[in-house]
Amino acid sequence: MHNPALVALGLDWRYLACDVHPERLGEAIAGAQAMKFIGLNLTVPHKLLAVDLVDELDVSAKTWGAVNTVRFEARDLSGAWQPLAKLNPEEVEEMRSVGFNTDADAITRSLREDLGLELSGASVLLLGAGGAGRTAALKLAAEGVGSLWLQNRTASKAEEVAAEIRKRFPRVQVAVGYPAGAVDLLLNATSLGLKASDPSPLEEAKFALRQARHVYDMIYRPAETPLLRAAKAAGCQTANGLGMLLYQGAQALEIWTGKFAPVEVMRAALVKNVYGNA
Repeated sequence: MHNPALVALGLDWRYLACDVHPERLGEAIAGAQAMKFIGLNLTVPHKLLAVDLVDELDVSAKTWGAVNTVRFEARDLSGAWQPLAKLNPEEVEEMRSVGFNTDADAITRSLREDLGLELSGASVLLLGAGGAGRTAALKLAAEGVGSLWLQNRTASKAEEVAAEIRKRFPRVQVAVGYPAGAVDLLLNATSLGLKASDPSPLEEAKFALRQARHVYDMIYRPAETPLLRAAKAAGCQTANGLGMLLYQGAQALEIWTGKFAPVEVMRAALVKNVYGNA
């Protein structure tokens, strides 16, 4: 989605994918900086590791405790830090890496735009308390959901996230486990559903899908996971994680370029790349 967007913005840049072993992430960031890359995107498991590897953290990365976007900056003639995109790379000397998080905003934007869901006061069951689940839980709490249930295979991890929410967002009612009644949203932040052989992330003996008004699965490939298929059959309004992927990428592009992202160009490219002609 980024390369068509760069063309639309008239930028002679290229977006490249590189495999980096977690143990060499620090070297990779330093190498990209030395080569005067404009910036980077990071995916799992690098998002948590990068927090301690970049030179500075934007307020978004500090708030959500993860970095998925890095922008390289250099000092201008006045000594002020500027994005590398605003300077002549050949003339810069002192540089730094700044970490951002665009995942959190993308989650809530997708929930609002793809499901039409108002989060303030909503009741939510969140499946998964790992990296993506933790970010989602904290962002939902910051948006003022009324009640939040955290369900994770390892209960202690869910307890840790719940304790953090109680400390940072005391007005939100948070509990570990399944709710007894209905919820406005069931959100899957686990990886279960990526493979056809995966079990359901939901223990339906403890919580029936018909108890959820909306169901959102962060997985976008396949387009319809078994969870979403079952949710549709149960009468729930559903959406997958393609919107989240789109919006985090659009915000990252804006961080690097300082320009408004051509979201519809990015959406069309993303749908074509992920789903082909389907």
